[in-house]
Parts: sequence; C-alpha cells; structure tokens
Amino acid sequence: MADIDAEQELRKDLAAAYRLMDLEGWSDMIFTHISARMPDEANRFLLNSYGLLPEEVCASNLVMVDVQGENADNSPASVNPAGFTIHSALHMARHDAHCVMHTHTMAGMAVSGLAEGLLPLNQTSMEFFNRVAYYDYQGIPLECDEREAIVAAMGDKNSMILRNHGLLTVGRTVAEAFYRMYYLNKACEIQVEMMQTGGKLLIPADHICEHVAQQASNPRYMAQSVDLIWQAMLRKLDRIDSTYRS
Repeated sequence: MADIDAEQELRKDLAAAYRLMDLEGWSDMIFTHISARMPDEANRFLLNSYGLLPEEVCASNLVMVDVQGENADNSPASVNPAGFTIHSALHMARHDAHCVMHTHTMAGMAVSGLAEGLLPLNQTSMEFFNRVAYYDYQGIPLECDEREAIVAAMGDKNSMILRNHGLLTVGRTVAEAFYRMYYLNKACEIQVEMMQTGGKLLIPADHICEHVAQQASNPRYMAQSVDLIWQAMLRKLDRIDSTYRS
C-alpha cells in the first residue's frame, strides 16, 4: 500500500498541475489529462474524473485506476477512455514515467500538423533538438491495443508530438512533466509566431542546437530549475485559489 502522506502529496501536486493547465490556457474542456503513478505501486495511477474541467480538479476527486482501467479506490467516477489508453501505455512501459501530461494547445496542435514538426528556431526550441518523439495519427486512441505503438514511438524520449493531435510529456515527478510541457508548448508558440511573419526561417547549425540541448538537459541544471519553477508556480496558484489542495 502506498504511504498515505506520499499519496496526499502526489494528489496535491497533480491537482495543482490541472489548475495550472487551466491558468496557462492549455485546457480543452474535459478532454485534456494528466496522470501520476501511485507511490510504490507500479500498476495504479491517478487521473481526473471524466467530465470535470481542469479548474474543478482537486486532490480528493482524482480517481485511482489500475492498468486494466478498473477503479482501484471504490469510486463511482470514470476516466477518459482515450486518456486511459495513452497514459496507461507509458506508465506500464516506462519506469521513469511517474507523471504523463497530454494537452491540445492551439500551438501544439498547429505544429503537430506540420510535416517538418518542431524546428530549432529559438533557444527554447533547441532544448528539444533530436529529443522529441513523433506518433503518427491512428484515430482517437480508444483501444488498448494501440498502447504498444505509442510506447514504441516514444522510445526513451520524454517529449512527444502526436501528429494531428497534440503534445505529450513525461517526468519523474509532476513538476518535471509540467516543466517539459511548458517549454515544449512555448517552442511551438514561437514556431507558429515566426511562421506567421512570412520571413525566411533562421535555423542554427546542428552542432549548436545539440550543444544547447545538452546544456538544458544537464541533470543538475534540470533538477534545480524544475524545483524552483514548481515552487514558484505553487505559490502563484495558492495566491489565486488554494482549493486544489482539498
């Protein structure tokens, strides 16, 4: 059984991520989702109750499900079937995917429909150079037999663009998945803005892009940045509405 304090902390962080999703303008009604694996329980994870807006999610109304999609907490609530397919696939296959975040942001969906995908047009974009997976659109992922294809496409990467669909990130913590989603979406926003100018796109040499990507993925830098940003975002959220903690 998961430690009660660890579970409550996880629920608080996951609920905070849903509220921040709403504040950032990333929510798509009831159809975007974030999941987190239960502490020390590889086959169970938390997901939002299907039908709730991100702004309505709080620690106590998150639903615990197992990898078969069965409620594990005797809750009558259900979860998004497509969300379950995507999230369960990565939780089952990646031991480091403790949190999985999926969005349908405008910029993310725009770039997901471009044949060239994400381009290293800016320092932010270069962080993802050769570090983004792509998954070709197969339809709404309602069937669990699609899980193997999702896992194969993701490989060992931590960020993915689902073609003609949206964005996905994973992390060892909720904070890490949020950090990656924030900057992956920012990279997409930059690309859309640049392309709208109609000007010639300036792309640095590969070795420069790779250097930036290595700098940004330095474990020490990542750990410090992720923690500082997450604590700052929690403070911001608490000033606005702390009911996510309930």
